[in-house]
Amino acid sequence: MPDPMMAGEPIARVGKAAAWCNVLPVALIVSDGAGRIMQWAKAAPELLGYTADEAIGRTITDLVLPDSSLAVRTVQDSVASGRSVTGLFPVRHKNGAIVEVEVWACPVAAQVGPGWNALILAAEAHAARQAREGGALLDGLFARSPVGMAVFDTELRFQEINRALEVMTGLPSSAHVGRRLPEMLPGVNSEQMEAAMRRVLVTGDPVVNFRSVGRTPADPGHDRSWSSFYFRLENAVGKSLGISASIIDITAQAETAQEASGHQRLELLNKAAMRVGTTLDETRTGQELADIAVPGLADITTVDVLPVLTDDADPMISLRGGAVLRRLGKAHARGFPGADILTPVGSTLRFPAVAPYTQAMIDRRPFLLPHIDASAIDPAAPYTSTPERLRSLGVHSMMMVPLIARGLVLGVATFLRGDERSAFDAADLTLAGDLAAHAAVCIDNARLYHRERDTALTLQRSMLPRRVEPPSGFEIAHRYCPASDVNEVGGDWYDVTTLAPGRGSLAVGDVMGHGIQAAAIMGQMRTTVRALAHLDLAPDQLLDNLDHALQELDSPVLATCLYGVCDATAHRCWFSRAGHPPPALVTPDGTARLLDLPSGVPLGIGGIPYATTEVTLEPGSVLVLYTDGLVESRATDLDQGLDELIHLLTGAHLDVDQLCGTLIDHLAPSPVEDDITILAARIGSPTP
Repeated sequence: MPDPMMAGEPIARVGKAAAWCNVLPVALIVSDGAGRIMQWAKAAPELLGYTADEAIGRTITDLVLPDSSLAVRTVQDSVASGRSVTGLFPVRHKNGAIVEVEVWACPVAAQVGPGWNALILAAEAHAARQAREGGALLDGLFARSPVGMAVFDTELRFQEINRALEVMTGLPSSAHVGRRLPEMLPGVNSEQMEAAMRRVLVTGDPVVNFRSVGRTPADPGHDRSWSSFYFRLENAVGKSLGISASIIDITAQAETAQEASGHQRLELLNKAAMRVGTTLDETRTGQELADIAVPGLADITTVDVLPVLTDDADPMISLRGGAVLRRLGKAHARGFPGADILTPVGSTLRFPAVAPYTQAMIDRRPFLLPHIDASAIDPAAPYTSTPERLRSLGVHSMMMVPLIARGLVLGVATFLRGDERSAFDAADLTLAGDLAAHAAVCIDNARLYHRERDTALTLQRSMLPRRVEPPSGFEIAHRYCPASDVNEVGGDWYDVTTLAPGRGSLAVGDVMGHGIQAAAIMGQMRTTVRALAHLDLAPDQLLDNLDHALQELDSPVLATCLYGVCDATAHRCWFSRAGHPPPALVTPDGTARLLDLPSGVPLGIGGIPYATTEVTLEPGSVLVLYTDGLVESRATDLDQGLDELIHLLTGAHLDVDQLCGTLIDHLAPSPVEDDITILAARIGSPTP
């Protein structure tokens, strides 16, 4: 095989010749210094009819007409002196016919014996003329093309560039020849460009649409973008001669695409702000994050969180021994096959300390793997086969972004791409980080809320009566339903106090507000009512004193209360209310009605006295006290709720506990929007 530099030909011309040889019927003939044929390859048997066995060992002059013998010897002498020669020769075909061929002869290093060998590239003359004409056309295109063109040798040195590329770089052709990209254009990503060209030299596979960004002397004050196409130049036997490159300036398109991509990313962030964290439910928030990221950012998204730790626990300590995660969310593009092998929502995942999941959380930094290939999958990681299985199903790029809020690592979100989508890049990683940061704050808020809610609920229940000891002649039943997980615990309470044999007090109340503060004030309020009740005060006096007590609290608060004293022997009750819903009365014959009591103002306002109303009861009547959560909700106004309550209470009720259950089953909304308290009391025994 010839070395083009030894042949004295510029590498650019050889590259073009090599390109022509790929489309012509070319015979490769190598002779030694004496003219004996040493190689007979490529299209030589088809072109001249002789097999390799028939040709090897014969002399070149045996193949030409006698009149051309002198010309052949001249060619041999020229090659021996180190020069390349081209010419037109009539050559004898094996069948006796004369074939006119065009010959290119150049010297090569001796492989056998002393002296020079001659490489003869022979093509049929008609085809060669067409190639020359096509070559002239290609030369014209090379010179006049608006596309930048360059030829590099195997050391990636410039050999030739066209006028369009001179304009792009701002440097003349003479400044390029013999120099490499990093020397010429240090302001662009030339090292990555050379790495791509080296892959083409080694593999022979062309590179299409390789993106380059940077600044050139032509426009030193602005970044520009180019799309490059690289393919390998080869000689007739497939040896690499260099690289041919075509470069297109795509700055305008890139800016337009970047602007469009920026709009899409901003739109996705806006959607996330509206759709992620719509409730104080961390599981729903995790699923919302997964849903918003598919397909706008990824083909598959999963969201996994660490267990809830105490305030003084350090999650980094536990992560050094590996990670135990719970899957909050998972979403995938429609029809994408890789999603089925991923762990479903609600499952527990375990990873060792060396796993990328764990490392992303330990390092507290996003983890980007643009290309998932065989080298990216650790064969010594027996804890999971999922990466290899995902790769086999078309997943080729991934990101892992830790979920961090208030400086605490809560978990990790994973984003995967596959099929024909481009690999994740730095911009994608930034977007994923913004989405994860928003979701992390929402998840953290949900956890803080539930922690406070659990604390308030524990406090609330600890301050309610554990056991109700009814006074003699009383039959008592009660219910307490805290608000659901998506609503805060309020300050509802109830109490029953024995004042004397056959005489007791009934009380229900509601502290306005929610959370720990409302629960704490509820406890103070109930304790105060119980203490005042033992003073045997009239209901209106008790509420007056309770009002004063609430006004003395450090934090002003409003509350409602219904307080009554009942005498089972005298069949009488005395009630006073402070802004609370009225009690219901069910007579032994099943008639139900609301007691007409002055409403009063809520406790905490002060300055307005309360009134006591006396009510006569038939023996066996049932009194029902309740808080507003039973009769009022977003879907039901107060009047409608009170009507439904009376409807349910109408009729004989032999069991007050069953009565409470019926009210909860029919009136309590789902989910429970506010605390609900019911206190039912049968006063005295029915008359036989």
